[in-house]
Amino acid sequence: MFLQAKQFIYWLYILKWFLLSVLIGIPIGAASTFFLYSLDYVTELREKNLGIIALLPLGGLIIGFLYHYWGRDVAKGNNQILEEFHAPQKRIPFKMAPLILVGTLLTHLFGGSAGREGTAVQIGGAIADQFSYLFRLRPRDRKLILVMGISAGFASVFGTPLAGSIFALEVLIIGRMRYEALIPSFFCAIVAYLTAEFLGVHHTHYTVAFQAPNALNLLIAILCGIAFGLTAKFFSYATHFWQNIFSQRIAYPPLRPLVGGIFLLLAITVIGNNRYVGLGIPIIQEAFIKPLPFYDFVAKVLFTSFTLGCGFKGGEVTPLFFIGATLGSALSSVCNLPTSLCAAMGFVSVFAGASNTPIACLVMGIEIFGIQTGIYLALACITAYLFSGHSGIYTAQIIGSPKHLLFGKNKGKTLHEITTKEVIDKKA
Repeated sequence: MFLQAKQFIYWLYILKWFLLSVLIGIPIGAASTFFLYSLDYVTELREKNLGIIALLPLGGLIIGFLYHYWGRDVAKGNNQILEEFHAPQKRIPFKMAPLILVGTLLTHLFGGSAGREGTAVQIGGAIADQFSYLFRLRPRDRKLILVMGISAGFASVFGTPLAGSIFALEVLIIGRMRYEALIPSFFCAIVAYLTAEFLGVHHTHYTVAFQAPNALNLLIAILCGIAFGLTAKFFSYATHFWQNIFSQRIAYPPLRPLVGGIFLLLAITVIGNNRYVGLGIPIIQEAFIKPLPFYDFVAKVLFTSFTLGCGFKGGEVTPLFFIGATLGSALSSVCNLPTSLCAAMGFVSVFAGASNTPIACLVMGIEIFGIQTGIYLALACITAYLFSGHSGIYTAQIIGSPKHLLFGKNKGKTLHEITTKEVIDKKA
């Protein structure tokens, strides 16, 4: 009798989170769909009217005003969601969703170099957290709700429900997984993904050449992974560097993206093309076809880190796909692997190193490129994760298990605390 009661309670638990997943996943999937369609529209508008890039500083000023006067309490973005998970303070304001949506669209309309993952995660987190208060859920259940918002936003915007569900579990604490959130995260990711698919969202497809694994090829994959990890670390430090420079040199926040927009406009003018603005999907697709020059990934690192560092809005992930794919494509010219395979490894591995989510990135790679690439992607993602060190694009991540025994003292600290300490030590 007791066992039957326990089993009944268990099925009630499953039903509870399934129903919540439907209630939360559908609006997040719909919101992601609206965001993706809007992003396609502003990107097409910019490409047909390239002169609009001249208004990039004005776009930065508008974004600066929006967040300074109406969005100070949501300015931390993705890090705010992670902080609320670790140390709950107050409900995430719903206005985070429309503000990040408008800010990202303005960034892309005027030619800033940014992505879309940050926008989807913030929209997902803001929508999901409203349900925790609507249903007066307990604090431990609210944590699961935040995980569901992350997984649903990620899965619906990239079309990778398995990676989205794992990403939400893995991104919270470096080296640890929140398995108690596995069922809610998976359910909500699937619902949001299916909602976006039902509403007509289509995702970019890539073809990757098969290469039979052997000792030499796997060694090359590891060496490439080292390059991807160091690049991820460079990107993270570059973004934080520009954020510090602008916050220290310009006291009035709305002027930061204005000044940054002027410098970005000058850089675009000097280069003479718009190769490094926006998402850069056409360049990513090109990287799978032929080897690209090495300067492509460096330029994208500089453009994106500067764009986000000075105060424009958007995500980092699609630019990281660009950086990794172009670096992998360039490396294919000096190693014995197909261009498309090297680009695929870079596509997920730089993201793995920058976000500290190697398992989610491996699963994402398998979802996008197929299982035949699995062993190469695994080696590259894990190596990149290790060689990116205790750095990352999400400074609110807590180190649950250090990447190396030599860094054991960092356990329990956030990446922000580690970065701040490094800056103080250098000044001293």
